[in-house]
Amino acid sequence: MMATMIRVEPALVVAVAPHGEHAVVARFLSSDQGLVAAYVQGGRGRKLRPVLQLGNRVALDLVTKTPGQLAFATVHPLGPNLALLHGPAAMALVDYLASLATACLPEGESQPRLFPMFDALFGAAGAGVAEPGPALVRLELALLAELGIGLDLASCAATGATSDLAYVSPKSRQAVSRGAGLPWAARLLPLPGFLLGQGEADAAATRDGLALTGHFLGRDVLQGSTMAKRCWTARERLLGLLLR
Repeated sequence: MMATMIRVEPALVVAVAPHGEHAVVARFLSSDQGLVAAYVQGGRGRKLRPVLQLGNRVALDLVTKTPGQLAFATVHPLGPNLALLHGPAAMALVDYLASLATACLPEGESQPRLFPMFDALFGAAGAGVAEPGPALVRLELALLAELGIGLDLASCAATGATSDLAYVSPKSRQAVSRGAGLPWAARLLPLPGFLLGQGEADAAATRDGLALTGHFLGRDVLQGSTMAKRCWTARERLLGLLLR
């Protein structure tokens, strides 16, 4: 069967594992191809090692010889991620984003909605953006939706009201209004207004947002496999730096 080659640009480096003496198996995230694994000859060498750092933007020439076979990739640098220059929180953000992509996204499915969000947050880490929390909440919320376990924040689960939504039910994943939820507030999750286009994403609202998405990620997604547990550990490390 004749080999096929496609150009993927841009893509984000999200995982790199040694393979033999000089090569690596790397995973890349792009909009059209989604999460893609590929064999990179010379990936551990002096030329490609700095290119294959987590968060870097690259272009790929992907060659597949037979269906189901691991693709071979020629990697071209587009831009380095400079999180290393901006301290532990920026580096932790890169680590978490990379592990989130590899732990949660299915291989080979296009990600036109999620890719720009990952790309922007990797860029924020590389630029040393001080407050990436609100964008991270939105990414995690979108990820839950893409995985089929999204939250319904349009109306109250108890009354159908569309105003004064203040909580989310951990059981139904649906919003609850302040009046209906107040007697059971201790059992509900706070819903920050910025997710509804109301109010500012200040420190308290960001903390509530990360607690909200983290509840469903931890319960429904990031458990079981070693990769998922490693991703959850990376998230806890990041939040420890962002929310201190």
